Amino acid sequence: MKETLLEVNNLVTEFRTKEGPVQAVRDVSFSVRKGETLCIVGESGCGKSITSLSVIGLLPENGRIANGEVRYKGEAIHNLSAEKKRLMRGSEISMIFQEPMTALNPVLTVGYQLREPLMIHHGMSKQQATTRGIELLNQVGIPYPEKRMNQYPHELSGGMRQRVMIAIALAGDPGLLIADEPTTALDVTIQAQILDLINELKDRLDMGVMFITHDMGVVAEVADRVMVMYAGQKIEEGPVEEIFDRPKHPYTRGLLGSVPNVDDPTFELHPIPGTLPSLTEQIQGCRFHPRCLFAMDRCRQQVPPEDDLGNGHYVSCWLTREEAVSDGVGTNDEGTATRSEDAPLKVAQR
Repeated sequence: MKETLLEVNNLVTEFRTKEGPVQAVRDVSFSVRKGETLCIVGESGCGKSITSLSVIGLLPENGRIANGEVRYKGEAIHNLSAEKKRLMRGSEISMIFQEPMTALNPVLTVGYQLREPLMIHHGMSKQQATTRGIELLNQVGIPYPEKRMNQYPHELSGGMRQRVMIAIALAGDPGLLIADEPTTALDVTIQAQILDLINELKDRLDMGVMFITHDMGVVAEVADRVMVMYAGQKIEEGPVEEIFDRPKHPYTRGLLGSVPNVDDPTFELHPIPGTLPSLTEQIQGCRFHPRCLFAMDRCRQQVPPEDDLGNGHYVSCWLTREEAVSDGVGTNDEGTATRSEDAPLKVAQR
C-alpha cells in the first residue's frame, strides 16, 4: 500500500454569522494516498469545496476549523502559521479552482503567473522560471507555449485557461493536487481532455488527487475511491467499483439513479425528491431523512453511526444495518414497513 499523504480526522469547519456559528463541515474524516484519486461527490452546497479549502488553509475570514485535524505526510498542518501555510501551498499541496477566468489575474500575463510560484518555491531566476514555465505549458498540452507565455488570460480559450491553471498548480511539484470541479465550465470534449490530462499527470508524477465534483460521470472516469457528502457530513465512502455496483446509502443510490444510462433503453431517471437543507436548519436524526424514501422512525430520532462493510466501504445509515435498502423497504408515518414502487433502486452502471 502506498504512502498516505493526507489524513483528515473529525474535521469540523464553522462560519461566524449574525445568527451565530454555522457548521458547514461536520465531523468528516478521510485520507488520500500517493498515486490515487479520491473523489468527493454530492450536490452543490453539501460542503465539498469548504472541505478542500479547510485542507489547503484558504477559508474566508469568518471561517475556521473548530475541531479535528488535518495532517500532510504525518505533520499537523491545520495549526501552522499563516507564513508556513503560504509556503506549503504550491510546494506541497496545490489547487485547481473551478473557474480559471476568476482564478487567473486578468492584468498579468500567463508567463508572469507561471514564473511567480517557480521563483518563490524553487528560487529560480526569471530566465530559469521562463524556461520551466514553457516546459510546463508544453507538459499540459498547450500549443505554441512560448507565445502563450506573453498572452493574457482573456486571449485564451476556456480549455486552455484551465490547462494554464493546471500548469501553475504543478509548478511547485506538489505531492497532493486538489481539483475543485475543474471541468464544470467546459464543454464535453474539452472536459474529457482535462480529465485525461489529470489522470495522466497523476500516474506519471505519482501524485495524490482530491477531486471535487457533483457529476457521477466524472467520478466514474477518474476516481479510485469515492466519498459521498450530504449537508456537511460524510455518509458513504468506498472504492469506486463498490460505490457504483453496491451503493448502500439511499442518497448515493439517488445520485446514481439521477444519471442517464445511454446503454440501457429501459433505464428511467429517478431524481431525488426535495432540496438540500440549509446549514442553519436543525434536523434531528439523519439529516437526509426528510428526503429519504426509506426513512424509518429511528432515522428521524438518532444520527446513524458509521459502519465498516469491509473492503474499505463505509456507510452511515440505519437501513444498512437492517438490510432494508436492497429490499426496497421503508416505513409509513405510523412506522409500518412498506414497499415503495417508485424507489430509485435501479442505478446507472459504471
